[in-house]
Amino acid sequence: MNRNILVAVAWPYASADIHVGNMTGSYLPADIFARFQRLQGNRVLMVSGSDSHGTPITVRADQENSTPEEIYKEYHTRFLDLFQRSGLSYDLFTTTHTENHFKVAQTIFNALKENGYLYTETQEHWYSTSQERFLPDRYVEGTCYICGYENARGDQCDQCGNLLEATGLINPRSKMDGSTPELRETEHFYLDLGALQPQIVEFLKAREDFWRPNVIRQSLGQILAEDLHGRAITRDLKWGIPVPVPGWEKKSLYVWFEAVIGYLSAAIEWASLSGDPESWKDWWYNPDSKSYYFIGKDNIPFHAVIWPAELAGVGTTFGAFFDEDDSRELVLPYDIPANEFLNMEGKKISGSRNWVVDGLDFLSRYDPDPLRYYLTANMPETRDTDWEWAEFVTRNNNELVATWGNLVNRVLAFAHKNWDGVVPDPGELRPEDQAILETIERGFDTVGELYDKVKLRAALTETMRLAGEVNKYLDDKAPWFEIKEDKENAAKSIFTAIRAIDSLKILFSPVLPFTCEQLHGILGYEKPLFREQYTEDVSDNLGTHTVLRYPVGEASLDWKPSEIQAGRAFHKPKPLFKKLDPEIVEQELERLG
Repeated sequence: MNRNILVAVAWPYASADIHVGNMTGSYLPADIFARFQRLQGNRVLMVSGSDSHGTPITVRADQENSTPEEIYKEYHTRFLDLFQRSGLSYDLFTTTHTENHFKVAQTIFNALKENGYLYTETQEHWYSTSQERFLPDRYVEGTCYICGYENARGDQCDQCGNLLEATGLINPRSKMDGSTPELRETEHFYLDLGALQPQIVEFLKAREDFWRPNVIRQSLGQILAEDLHGRAITRDLKWGIPVPVPGWEKKSLYVWFEAVIGYLSAAIEWASLSGDPESWKDWWYNPDSKSYYFIGKDNIPFHAVIWPAELAGVGTTFGAFFDEDDSRELVLPYDIPANEFLNMEGKKISGSRNWVVDGLDFLSRYDPDPLRYYLTANMPETRDTDWEWAEFVTRNNNELVATWGNLVNRVLAFAHKNWDGVVPDPGELRPEDQAILETIERGFDTVGELYDKVKLRAALTETMRLAGEVNKYLDDKAPWFEIKEDKENAAKSIFTAIRAIDSLKILFSPVLPFTCEQLHGILGYEKPLFREQYTEDVSDNLGTHTVLRYPVGEASLDWKPSEIQAGRAFHKPKPLFKKLDPEIVEQELERLG
């Protein structure tokens, strides 16, 4: 039975370009997983968008004497370009600055308020006397009161990963001008996490056995060590979603509260754009659906604690507030396969120090599949990993070019020349031919299980190992010599290799969609392996925003071994990958810092 799979991807702040650390942290693993699930025949909905209301956007707008709307649209456009060029197949990549998202976020607020999980409280917050305004948490930096890290943000410490109260920072300073802010009283709405703690703990314990240890450690582990407390969900900001309460017009919903709601609002927007406004319920009201949240480890508390708390607090009242009569509960996250961090040449990635590989800059010089391959082979699934230009070149040349690309090219070029561009008739296969094909066929179970468990790095490693097994088979059979004495046996070897390559194409395709699509065409298939993304302009009362979409429809092939037949015509092959000159390592290192 086909499953409904929601692939919810972290929302990038629309205030800075996306680098390779961001890509391997959440965006690329989400796409690999989504592509695999589509090949499985499951109904996949992969959604995200630009976080348009984050404090970093207002900070950059202030720095550039611009407006937050201009800043977010500039970077949103760049995100769309990067995602298309790198093959991230969002069913919908939108923004949080839409009329639909405003409505859904305010609905969640009202439902929580109706259910008694919001309260107001007057507390002290940091106020800038030089700027004459209250400072959002991310406008304040200082020393973490938990671990002593000197550059902690007001909402979270990047060093220890704990959520912070900005007022507790030691030696606070304004991010804007370095001045020391003072505490002043202001009133805000709070989410009563303490009242929701029993439901959150129950939710987390039900997933303790299969979630990654780092996710459990930063959610259930921290809750058991210290009880949850109420957390402010409004801020003294003009740029954002207005608080839907009379008299609160000058305040906005806090971005960490409303951005996670984007997973729900994006599904609703996708359903509307797809012509079936009710279809989002197949993922959000169906208890048999599974939702996977792809994020970096710095976002674990927001997705493993706060977002489930919002959903649990809403309960069955969302439909009553959202212009519909549906009292079902919204589905809680099934898995949150958060990745660790990718470092750069032994140091932490830093955009301000230019110690970074920017995604669009990389794609201006190199092809997307080598990037996807290296980031997957080096994916920080259980621990921090390191981008090294020398390793990138080595893996490209020794694995993509020599192991997989050369296998494809030498077999198909030889077959095209000696059998006039058609798959040769093997007659009855030999035991050794059957054995290698059975080895590849078993890979659909082993590799598929790894993909399904979001062990993407292991899935790719196993697929490349299988490609190596086919190379060993060819080294043993040597059809280029075999053909001189026995063309019938050479036909058996080449037919077997072509069928193995056709199967490997499917196993590799979630990671290498561009070259596998190219190979798919070379092998004579008329329907594409994957569909092509496109952009669309959407207008509402807030203006026009551009979205990235993936066409609705079934995959052209299932996740199953090749059934390619003798006599099938195919095209003369072209190399799938380019060998890289080792000299580029020094050239790229000179770009850093």
